[in-house]
Amino acid sequence: MFLNKKINAVSFGEVLFDVFGEEKKIGGAPLNLALRTASFGFPVAMISAVGNDEDGKIICDYVRENQLDTSGIITTEDYDTGIVQVTLNERGSATYEIKFPSAWDFIETNNDTLNIVKNADVFFYGSLVCRNDASRNTLFNLLDSNPGMFKVFDVNLRKPFYHIGLLEELMNKADFIKFNDEEILEIAAELGFKSDDLEENIRFISEKTNTGSVCVTLGKHGSILLWNDKFYKHGGYPVKVADTVGAGDSFLASLIARLLSDKNPETALDFASAVGALVASYSGANPKLRNEEIEEFIKERV
Repeated sequence: MFLNKKINAVSFGEVLFDVFGEEKKIGGAPLNLALRTASFGFPVAMISAVGNDEDGKIICDYVRENQLDTSGIITTEDYDTGIVQVTLNERGSATYEIKFPSAWDFIETNNDTLNIVKNADVFFYGSLVCRNDASRNTLFNLLDSNPGMFKVFDVNLRKPFYHIGLLEELMNKADFIKFNDEEILEIAAELGFKSDDLEENIRFISEKTNTGSVCVTLGKHGSILLWNDKFYKHGGYPVKVADTVGAGDSFLASLIARLLSDKNPETALDFASAVGALVASYSGANPKLRNEEIEEFIKERV
């Protein structure tokens, strides 16, 4: 499914438990990205923090079982492992209540994290982890520590944990930015650009932040990608949605894995759309997907 090319990936940010009523599932957008990327056979390291508690132990064990490098996950005595209360509406769309403070608000720079990033080819990061200065400062230190890696910013806005100045800084560091349609319109408007046309907004953000590659997801209507100064579109794959938690994360991980493997944007967007749709058809952010299942899903819908 992928070319035989070793790509070392790093994901930075929150690891936590999503709580759906009485049910708890391991999640956090950066961890979802890492798990899906690793499922394609790439070496992946996770940089985060957990508490010295049962939840933290369960997460670390799970991460190791899924072939992720855990040397960048710090255990702290001072804060509990992260918890998010997830509420689903009748369409399976989620809203989130995110506990603060949590262990992942206090990710530290150390020799382990610096060594991990030194050897990285691709680095995933988001905006939520910047809600506290400790993790924010670590993120910017790591982003600057390896100028040659491909930096992927997953915008993933969660109110009230962002402001336009921070988002500008994060976008300016990126080589690739992923938004949903509401996020890009909100951010472009905050920066003074007034248009409802998505391609115009993508061009504006690309030029404003000097970021050559931008992708916008459109929910059930698919996605649009700017890659090497050309637009590519996909109409999406219809599925019966169980919930949307993690679908965008798996879409992004799959897209980057394919773009950096074979650099064919059309097939990459098609593959990522299939994986995102399949994840939405399952409950929870990280269902196991076999390569054969993904390929069969695409073939049945051609």
